Amino acid sequence: MRAIPARHGRARSEGETALIRVLLAEDEAMTREAIAALLDLEPDITVVAQTEDGSAALAAALEHTPDIVMLDVEMPEGGLALLEKVKKHLPDTRCVILTRHASPGALRRSLKAGADGFIAKNSSAKLLSNVLRRVVDGHRYVDPYLAADALAEPSCPLNERELAILAQVSQTSTTADIARNLHLANGTVRNYLSAILDKLNVRSRYEAAELAREQDWI
Repeated sequence: MRAIPARHGRARSEGETALIRVLLAEDEAMTREAIAALLDLEPDITVVAQTEDGSAALAAALEHTPDIVMLDVEMPEGGLALLEKVKKHLPDTRCVILTRHASPGALRRSLKAGADGFIAKNSSAKLLSNVLRRVVDGHRYVDPYLAADALAEPSCPLNERELAILAQVSQTSTTADIARNLHLANGTVRNYLSAILDKLNVRSRYEAAELAREQDWI
């Protein structure tokens, strides 16, 4: 899907601070357009492109090389995958997550993938613009209410290796498939799967994987 044309902020006068160039990736049209309009009212921020899915966002990011990509982790074609690709191809571009709710898993995975900011969609325009200024200056920001909500929920009892194994589980994958993909011995994978079932108190690897995905652990 092609990027949606963006309305640019006002032109700079000589001597003004450089504009913060933002790419906005959000599949909800009303939310996206409202945020873009609010940001374009700021004298030092301009929205260079708007997109509504991950592939279009990556293409627009590579074209415009924005200072910041603002993205929704739940957008079509994967917000988290977009975050990882932007960080890989444009390491100097900062990434800010827009969300309505941050589960512990989503928060952990986003920060591990390199997210520089985590902010609620119902934040004020003033807070949002100030967060963008902080992030572009090299700081990180996590909305305290989102962080509190995430910390209030049960944490993931699995370690990184166990999560990596669960991420490989599907109705068609075998123990041998998982072992080959992760360069582990079959017996090692079986031992990990047994430990996972005990920790999650489920009967099968498929239930474990489904639970992990529901909780945003993988």
